[in-house]
Formats: sequence, structure tokens, C-alpha cells
Amino acid sequence: MSVSKALKSSKLVSWKPVRTGRLQQTLAGCVERNGVGLHSGKVSSVRLWPELASRGRYFEFRCRSIPAAIEFAQISPLCTSLSKDGFRIRTVEHLLSALEASGVDNCRIEIEAFDDKEIDAEIPIFDGSAREWVEAVEEVGLAVATDLDGNCVEKMAPHVNEPVCAWRNDSFVVAFPSPAVQITYGINFPQAPVIGRQWFSTYPLDNLVYSMQIALSRTFCIYEEIEPMRNAGLIKGGSLKNAIVCSSSKGWLNPPLHFIDEPCRHKILDLIGDLSMVAQSGNQGLPVAHIVAYKGGHALHADFARRLIGMSGKSNMLTMVAEKLFF
Repeated sequence: MSVSKALKSSKLVSWKPVRTGRLQQTLAGCVERNGVGLHSGKVSSVRLWPELASRGRYFEFRCRSIPAAIEFAQISPLCTSLSKDGFRIRTVEHLLSALEASGVDNCRIEIEAFDDKEIDAEIPIFDGSAREWVEAVEEVGLAVATDLDGNCVEKMAPHVNEPVCAWRNDSFVVAFPSPAVQITYGINFPQAPVIGRQWFSTYPLDNLVYSMQIALSRTFCIYEEIEPMRNAGLIKGGSLKNAIVCSSSKGWLNPPLHFIDEPCRHKILDLIGDLSMVAQSGNQGLPVAHIVAYKGGHALHADFARRLIGMSGKSNMLTMVAEKLFF
């Protein structure tokens, strides 16, 4: 077993083995999915390929490689994107959430857009959850990842040493030292009484809990806010088939829900995808901590991830306002 690449520890985070004998993993084969992007409304093809240990997760588009790392995160209105050298992959959070939770530490994600002139592509939305990606991983299974010399690599995880917080107004994400990963999330939508205030907590968070309690939760929006979003050039591929839609006066327009607190669970799904970008060299991205979040969104999640690894910079207020519209 080879030693994992040097990882940067700090006052806030220390990298430690996930569990004794736990090794980095990859996919046991290639799997492909096709679908429509939520915001672009365009079809793309995504192929997930096995990758060598310590290579991590990265996107390949137009012969360019874009690491799934917070350094390349570009927080667009209503989604998380990755950008490098002028090329962009949009709405990566559901796919990355599923890969992180399923233990796919190393993966080459090949994107094919069907317009050769496009310099960006969008990951398919499917039904608005991560179910399709979890099933794709299960379809081919996992395998222990090895490096070029055939050696296995021990899997490491970032352990939070002291409380870490990012906030804006009454929204926050905070992590407390904990022996295992736990996520507690709260939302509040007074403009949609059927949603209202919700809290959901999962402990411990493992791949079984994720696949049964988190992955099935779909993205959601408020019906009265759809027209402004469409006028802004967003959700061109949105429909009642890929989101649950709530009217302020009439309640849910396309029931039944998968869970009574499905909107809150979906926020955990998004958070896992955004924090997966803390990963380095094929190791775990999701910090070992009790993470508590309230009224967060992709921009705040990214601010928290950057703070966790010592990066500076905050998302702009326009993005924060836009995220109040669609989750």
C-alpha cells in the first residue's frame, strides 16, 4: 500500500485515515447517461470512467480537464459550475453528491455536448434528484483504485479540529468537531406555508443512509417565481417532471412527495455535492464533522468550503438573492 500524496492540514482541518484499511476506490467499469440540462434545456451525454488512485474526480470536455475542486468552482445563479480556461460545466452538484456519497473517489467524467460550438455543457437534471447517478454507480459497481505501479492508496478524510463557520445575514453553515459525519439542515419558506420551516438530521451519514434517505429528494421551486427565472434565461429545461413545484396558495402542484420533508433533504444532497469539492488527490471531500446549516445555498456552501481549506473570497450578493428562488 503506497502512502497518500501530501495533504495540507491546518489549524482548522487535519487529514486522517477514513477507517483502518480503507482504500481509495473507483468504478469497476464505464457507465453512460444522457439527458436534458435544467437551465440550458440542452441534451448532453455523460460517461463515468474508472480512474487511477490519487487522480480524484475531474471532468473532461472538449479535450480539456476540469478538476472537481473548489478552486475551480464558479457559483452561478441556482447551481454550482466548474470553470477552467474559458470552458464551463454547469449544475455539477447532484452528480458530485452521488459520487462522494457512493465512495467513487477517482473518476473521469466525460461530457459530450451536441453543439460543437458550445464552450459550456450542463449535467442532465433527470428527475431533479441524485437517484439516476446512484443507480449508475450501482450498475457497474466499485473497485479498489490502484496507481500506475499497481499500488493501492489509503483513503484520507478532512477532520475538523475546531468550529468553522460561514454566514450571511441569517443564513449559515457551521461545522463542529465530531467522530463521524453528521449533517443537520434547516430551511424556512414563509411565502410557501406548505413548506414552511423544516429541519432534517442524519447520523451517521453513510452510503446506505444517503441512497435511501437523501438521494431520492428532488429539487424544488415556488410556482410564483418561475416566470422571473425564465425571463432571466434560467430553467429552460425545467418541468413538473424534474422538480417539485409549490404554489404559495395551492400547495404542491405535482404530488406525491418522496418524503414529507423532501425540500430539506434536497438541501443536504446539494451540500454534500458542494463540499465534495474539498477533496484532494482521490481522498474524501466531505469533512468529518457535525455540519449544521440553515437557509443556505450553493454560494454559501462554497464560501464555507473555501474557508475550510483556507481560501478567501465570497460569492456576490446577486447570486445569493437568485438562490432564494430555486433550490
